[in-house]
Amino acid sequence: MQQLNSQSASRPWVKELSGYQWFVLAVCTLGWVFDTMGQQLFVLVRKPGVASLMGLAANSPEVDKYGGYATSLMLIGWATGGIIFGILGDKIGRAKTMVATILIYSIFTGISGLAYNFWDFMLYRFICGLGIGGQFSVGVALVAEYMPPQVRPKALAFMQAMANVGNVTAALISMGVAGAADSWRYTLFIGALPAFLAIPVFRSLKEPESWAQKVASGQQTKKAGSLAELFTDPRWRRSTIVGMILASTGVIGLWGIGFFSVDLNQTVFRKTYEATERANGEVAKDREFVAAVFAAPSEAGEAFKAIQPKEIIPDEPGQEDNRQLYAAIVKLNAGKKEITKDTVLVAVEEQFRMTAERAEKRRSRLTEYLAALTADRKCDLKPHVERIAERAKRINGPVARWAGITSILFNIGGFFGAYGFSYVTSWLNRRKAFAVAFVLAGLATSAAFMFMNDVTTVLCLTPLMGFCIFLIFGGYAVYFPELYPTRLRSTGTSFCYNIGRYVAAVGPYFLGLLSSGVYGAYPEPMRYAGATMCLTFVVGLMVLPFAPETKDKPLPE
Repeated sequence: MQQLNSQSASRPWVKELSGYQWFVLAVCTLGWVFDTMGQQLFVLVRKPGVASLMGLAANSPEVDKYGGYATSLMLIGWATGGIIFGILGDKIGRAKTMVATILIYSIFTGISGLAYNFWDFMLYRFICGLGIGGQFSVGVALVAEYMPPQVRPKALAFMQAMANVGNVTAALISMGVAGAADSWRYTLFIGALPAFLAIPVFRSLKEPESWAQKVASGQQTKKAGSLAELFTDPRWRRSTIVGMILASTGVIGLWGIGFFSVDLNQTVFRKTYEATERANGEVAKDREFVAAVFAAPSEAGEAFKAIQPKEIIPDEPGQEDNRQLYAAIVKLNAGKKEITKDTVLVAVEEQFRMTAERAEKRRSRLTEYLAALTADRKCDLKPHVERIAERAKRINGPVARWAGITSILFNIGGFFGAYGFSYVTSWLNRRKAFAVAFVLAGLATSAAFMFMNDVTTVLCLTPLMGFCIFLIFGGYAVYFPELYPTRLRSTGTSFCYNIGRYVAAVGPYFLGLLSSGVYGAYPEPMRYAGATMCLTFVVGLMVLPFAPETKDKPLPE
């Protein structure tokens, strides 16, 4: 017997699976890949989509505000759907529930591309979120119950790792349709294609034998999917409390810290390209131009303060850019009797920090606006504005590309991290493996936020951070299904994971609070805010002594 086990352990785990077990793993993995792809497609098209539906400029603060509303509503649907479909997975069956979740998240991703206004777009995103949240729990329950015990950790970790492939696929889809009119709609239409995956699931996927036996005995229909039992039974209560804290810690680490590294990297590369422009003398040319324009005394400064935006700019859709520029100049010129020589230059440079195609559309309006503000100075501002627009293209284009590149690097590291947990836990038990993951995530993430300053450090630290953070998520896929019996497996897994999503909503809030408040006076405050937020990983370490150890134990019943 020992010799047989030794031979089995020495074989690659992929050779331990039967043909049908491979089918189950493939279906559940594809369902999770397309699920994460749908999430990421929304993140990529959120800003242009909201701007288009509301008739706003892409860089308008209103776009960010309403985009945040749409994201929050989707996350609420995500967590709510996760709990609802987790319960249904135990009550009506994993396979049936998986069909429902795939159809919901894929069809409503596509329907989102048909949105007529912002409000129906919000509704579609909420319904889509319901399906997105339900996929994970039924998928891991199916894989856990179909895989042989010696294969289960690696199969579950592989499934979790493939989430990063979904993220990268979304980025490639977005890049592929970029440049087309209303490209955000086409991107979402492509997100409807996974609906076809529901056909083989519906036709060929069978319920696990352990679930079917419980149904036959009547236990599954009477006690399945009970949220109350997760807390009234001492054994499951301990698992649920530990699972919720573990999930909250990791999800905050990913959504409240890790994903914001792309924003930090954009700052790093913008600083690099702006330094190149300064070295080439471009900024010096602008300052010389402005100094010449404002060399003579003028009454424009005092007159300008008394002018309201509507007196210069019609209050019509599409004029938000000009009103923002007006506000920027007023703010920069606050307390001064006359517009300083750098005021207009700095304001215009700030307003051109956007995508190149937006700069092209704004150029003529800004030229006219600046000319009106400086009417008493006989000077042609158009060449100046043209030069700033060209410089914006030279900076914004590479910065946007690097944002995509660093996102892909983060997810490549994440793939190997999520899958790597299965190897760490083969050497250590579950609790020690989680401890290693939390320590590495804290160190790697804080190091990335503090030390990413150039191409070399971004290329090295971004995938390392992705590896360490997703090492924790590989643990969720392996560990959570091992905490619950068949009648509660989908419910318990989903409850832990999705309560973590509710709690994780505070992560971005605190990151922003630290960036704007505590560290607001520091240069690049997000660095210090992100490093401070890494203390969240300590919470995960603190709960591990209370976590049930499940390694080498059969699934509970």
